[in-house]
Amino acid sequence: MSHKAGFVSIIGKPNAGKSTLMNSLVGEKMSIITPKAQTTRHRIIGIVNDENHQIVFSDTPGVIKPNYSLQESMMNFVQGSLIDADIILFVTDIHEKYDENDVIEKLRKTSSPVAVLINKIDKSSEEEVKSKIDFWQEKLNPDSIFAISALKDHGVTGIMQYIKEKLPEHAPYYEKDELTDKNMRFFVAEMIREKIFKLYDKEIPYSTEVVVTAYKEEENLTRIAAEIIVERDSQKNIIIGKAGALIKKVGTYARQDMEEFIGGKVFLEMFVKVIPDWRSKKNYLKKFGYDD
Repeated sequence: MSHKAGFVSIIGKPNAGKSTLMNSLVGEKMSIITPKAQTTRHRIIGIVNDENHQIVFSDTPGVIKPNYSLQESMMNFVQGSLIDADIILFVTDIHEKYDENDVIEKLRKTSSPVAVLINKIDKSSEEEVKSKIDFWQEKLNPDSIFAISALKDHGVTGIMQYIKEKLPEHAPYYEKDELTDKNMRFFVAEMIREKIFKLYDKEIPYSTEVVVTAYKEEENLTRIAAEIIVERDSQKNIIIGKAGALIKKVGTYARQDMEEFIGGKVFLEMFVKVIPDWRSKKNYLKKFGYDD
């Protein structure tokens, strides 16, 4: 059998379950998962290889109408992933109130096959599922429709089979032992960012960026230094917490994840830095990897 390879883009609104699906398909935790919307900011690539296939998955930020430069950059990642895609997986929440025009608009412009994935069916009835399938069949007339629960791993095998059938014949795009195009620094920063999303409320997680300033592998220890960037002094105080209690918690949880991911001991140092309005400043967005 000849080799098949291609790019599969996962798109949808915030909180539809795209990152959970990506991690389930790849079999590794690549993308941040939290109950808050708009957690994914970058286009994150996860690669699945077997003898005859290479599937390059892209998890993308949730589709929104952008309000500031950071969100514009996030939507550019979505646009880029649609242009590259050999197959598009459109993830929609079973309880979404049919308000997906932003996503549908983007899908109408593509010639790639689109599969609609109705997610979170573990929280619904058979009747609801059937009515949603009928709705999407009529609305989009997609190449295929799957009813799934990414969280419970239900229906994911069927998606993999569908992708393998649809992939074009092509040599591998990446080395066969590669899992992603991102480096360790990226994932370490994402682990810290995930903890910030889980431990802080309101605007704090959305105003925060994490930059790994040092990553040094020693014989029995990996030394990591990171800066947590915020927009205002008041946010800096919240991140640190009373007598440093909150930032210590972030560090403890993030370090545990890092040690599991790296498979060894980690020494983690974190500092908080204020850069006013960084989300609207093109030079900082470029520096933090949002703009080419």
